[in-house]
Amino acid sequence: MNNPPTRTARSRSLLLAASTLALLAPLTACGGSGTGAGDGKTLRLWHYEQQDGALSKAWDASIAEFKKTHPDVKVVFERKTFDQVQQNAGMILNSDKAPDVMEYNKGNATTGLLAEQGLLTDLTPFVKEHGWDTAISERASVTARYDAKGEMGGDKWYGVPNYGEFVLTYYNDDLFEKHGIAKPTDFKTFEAALAKFKAAGITPLANAGNDHPAGHWLYLLALSRATDAWVDDYQLYKGKVDFHGPEMTYAVNKYQEWLDKGYFEKKDVGLKGSDMTEQFVSQKRPIMVGGNWWFGGLSTDIKNFSWSTAPYPGSEKTLGSGGNHWVIPTRAKNKKLAEDFIAITMSDKIQKLIGQEGSVPLAAKADTVTDPKAKGLISAFDTYQADNGLAFYPDWPVTGYYDTWLASTQNLMNGSEPDTVLDELEAPYDSFVATRS
Repeated sequence: MNNPPTRTARSRSLLLAASTLALLAPLTACGGSGTGAGDGKTLRLWHYEQQDGALSKAWDASIAEFKKTHPDVKVVFERKTFDQVQQNAGMILNSDKAPDVMEYNKGNATTGLLAEQGLLTDLTPFVKEHGWDTAISERASVTARYDAKGEMGGDKWYGVPNYGEFVLTYYNDDLFEKHGIAKPTDFKTFEAALAKFKAAGITPLANAGNDHPAGHWLYLLALSRATDAWVDDYQLYKGKVDFHGPEMTYAVNKYQEWLDKGYFEKKDVGLKGSDMTEQFVSQKRPIMVGGNWWFGGLSTDIKNFSWSTAPYPGSEKTLGSGGNHWVIPTRAKNKKLAEDFIAITMSDKIQKLIGQEGSVPLAAKADTVTDPKAKGLISAFDTYQADNGLAFYPDWPVTGYYDTWLASTQNLMNGSEPDTVLDELEAPYDSFVATRS
C-alpha cells in the first residue's frame, strides 16, 4: 500500500488501470524481434519509476554504467506501471516472457507469494558474496527475506533493496508563517495547528481516499498507540490481533473526529495520490503526510514557496521499510547479467546519487550527501531504523488486502460507523490467519 504519469510523477505508485493485454503486447514484440535472450548478450529489464523521480534517475545511471562495463550486451528496458506489474507478475513470471531483472513490490502478498510459488530466484549466495546481508539493517532487510511459506523475515533473500522508504510530514512553511501558526513539535501542537488553519478557513490536511494515502493515515494513527509486539502480531502473525482493541479503535475514532472537524475533506474520498500532492503543491493544503517517494517530485515541482519535512509528531513509529527491490525471475534467461546490474545499483556512485536526488539510499549515509533537504530525509530514516520505528504497511499481511483497506477507509470517509469499518478490516485478516494454522 505504499506506492504514482502525468506531471505527477511524484511517486512510484502509478495507480493507473492496466490490462493484461497492455502488459503482454510489448513483450510479444520483444520476443519476436530476435533479441537473443539467453545468449549472455541481452539484459531484459523492467522497472516502474517515472522519469523525473530520484529512483528513475538512479536506474538510468545504472543502465548507463552497465552498458559501459558490458559493451557487448544489449539492454532491453521496458518502463511499466506499478499496477501492470502488481496485477500480472505471477502470470508473466510463469512464462517464457519473464524479464531477467525487474523492480517488484515487497511483502508477503507480492514477493513472498511469488517466492513461495517458485517464481523467484533465491539470491542468498549473491547477497552474502557482496556483504549486503550485514550492510543492510535487519529491519530494512525483513521485506527482502522470506521463509518457505512466503512470509517475510525468513532466511532466504529473494530481493535486493537499494533504498529505504517511510512516511513523514510535509509542511508549507510559508502558510504557517502567513497565519502565525507555529510548526508542530508534538501531537498536541499538531492538532492545535490543524484547528488554527481550519479556523482561518483552510482545510489543513491533504488526503486521497481512492488511493493508499487514506489507509496510510489510518494505520499511522493506530501505530501511535501500538507497541513493537502489536506490530509483530499484525505483520508477522506472532499473536492474536484485536481489531477492536485500543490501537485500531483509536485510529478509526480519531479519523472520524478529524473528518467531522473538517481537518480532512470528505469530498477527497475519490482522489488519487497524485491529487493529494497537487493539493500541497498548489498551496490548498498546508500539511501533507505521505511517503518519502513524493520528495523528489515535490523538489522539482515546488517553485514558489518554502517547505520542509519532519517526522510525524504523533507517533514514534511510522509506515516504512526497505524499499521495493530488484528480483530475478526463476525463468530469467540471463541471471548473471541481472546480478551484475543489481551490483551496480548498490555501488557507492549510484547510492550517493539516490541520496542526492531525494530518496533514501540503504548503502550510503547522510554525511555523503550535500543537499540539506536530502540529508535531513536520510537522517530521519536512519533514526527510525535505529529506534525500531519502521512498522511496514497495513495491507502487507494478507493477499489482496490493499483493496480491503481502500474500500474500508472510503467507507469511513463516506460515513460508515467506526465499528463497521473495523469489522471489514478484521474479517479477511482473521480468515487468512486461520488458514495458516
